[in-house]
Amino acid sequence: MQKRTLGTPGLEVSALGLGCMGMSQSFGPRPPREDMIMFLRAAVDRGVTLFDTAEVYGPFHNEELVGEALQPVREDVVIATKFGFAFDENGKQTGVTSRPDDIRAAVDGSLRRLRTDTIDLLYQHRVDPDVPIEDVAGTVKELIEAGKVHHFGMSEAGVETIRRAHAVQPVTALQSEYSLFWREPEEAILPAIEELGIGFVPFSPLGRGFLTGQVTADTKFGDGDIRTNLPRFERDALEANLALVDLITKVAQRKSATVGQVALAWLLAQKPWIVPIPGTRRLERLDENLGSAELELSPDDLTELDDASTSVQVQGDRYPEAMQRMIDR
Repeated sequence: MQKRTLGTPGLEVSALGLGCMGMSQSFGPRPPREDMIMFLRAAVDRGVTLFDTAEVYGPFHNEELVGEALQPVREDVVIATKFGFAFDENGKQTGVTSRPDDIRAAVDGSLRRLRTDTIDLLYQHRVDPDVPIEDVAGTVKELIEAGKVHHFGMSEAGVETIRRAHAVQPVTALQSEYSLFWREPEEAILPAIEELGIGFVPFSPLGRGFLTGQVTADTKFGDGDIRTNLPRFERDALEANLALVDLITKVAQRKSATVGQVALAWLLAQKPWIVPIPGTRRLERLDENLGSAELELSPDDLTELDDASTSVQVQGDRYPEAMQRMIDR
């Protein structure tokens, strides 16, 4: 597996990481725990070193799973997790919080569940509008000085917020959605983080499965699948958006690759400091995704994909309105 470096602080990771959320939530019934432990260890065997989790995934279950699976190979992997949500006494997520005491408590909980002494990359999951970002960055800086955290990351943060945080504690990586299905980061985010020397970790690089070529107008999403509530996957929007997949398919056929491999290879070709984290629970899909790192797209291929993406007006928001309001602008 090829390696890439995130941020000026220099966090070296595999060119493709693994998003672990779907092993605990959002895409139907939770798979058997032992199966996912074996799957995570198989990913390590294949050269994946960056594993992305969060306390809110489950909640808490995903960190416990990742911690157990990776404990035997802890020195060989980079674990990224996130703080930033509040929970009630039953563990139900109730909103965002980045108060310093809550950050410290979240980190202690994550360290325990992940069975580790240090979190390699700690993200603020969502910006808390009620807490100055300088206080958040300062708290993470203290945790780094205490040895509990190695690197600071942010997720779905706007340019001004990133700049203010970075002035207090250098940000190693920003995590936000980015793909041929969602290119908004190109407008302001990517230029800003390139200037600041911050790496970029796109989540949902396959558009929550949309860019795999496996989703059709007749696809029915089951109980517990987040896509049943996403505007982009409503019937009319889905039918319109499939025009993008048709155009990517033309490139995939010419390259003897899958639609998903072309979509990931396009992302990897954008900048050398971009590290996508596609999520999957199946070994055959993992192997397919990793194959994208070996797929070479010519300048003409990239131009064709750019043209395809800009020619299709994607229908539907990324999230329902309540979730949209959590994104920092």
